[in-house]
Amino acid sequence: MYKQKTKETDSNVIEFIENVDNPKKREDAYELLDVFTKTTGYEAKMWGPSIIGFGTYHYKYESGHEGDAPLVGFSPRKAKISLYFSPEDKKRGELLQIFGKHTSGKACVYINKVADIDKDVLKQLINESVKFLRDMYPDNEL
Repeated sequence: MYKQKTKETDSNVIEFIENVDNPKKREDAYELLDVFTKTTGYEAKMWGPSIIGFGTYHYKYESGHEGDAPLVGFSPRKAKISLYFSPEDKKRGELLQIFGKHTSGKACVYINKVADIDKDVLKQLINESVKFLRDMYPDNEL
């Protein structure tokens, strides 16, 4: 049976950010912390050892796989900053076209620094992802 690896922890978000080696990436992490907190209204929580998540929802797939995940989040990784939005949200693609310098994978959007992106579009991406996930998984937010 599948065991979910990334779970909410009691680790301290500020302590985690303070341990980010690169000073510019640490500064960007604080800026993202502020934007995500103000935009979502949720307190930041650590998910696993390196993801800062906001809000929570419970998902269950037809396959029977289920678990909990943050509605949105980010992680200041060594190479790039990973941003987590719902990959299934149809508006994500439109917004990424005007987001600024980034790359994206299936689940993550990667940026080098906050100065490369449009923060207003970031706020829209956050809001759209939260709305999409609340609509997709109604009445199960933890």
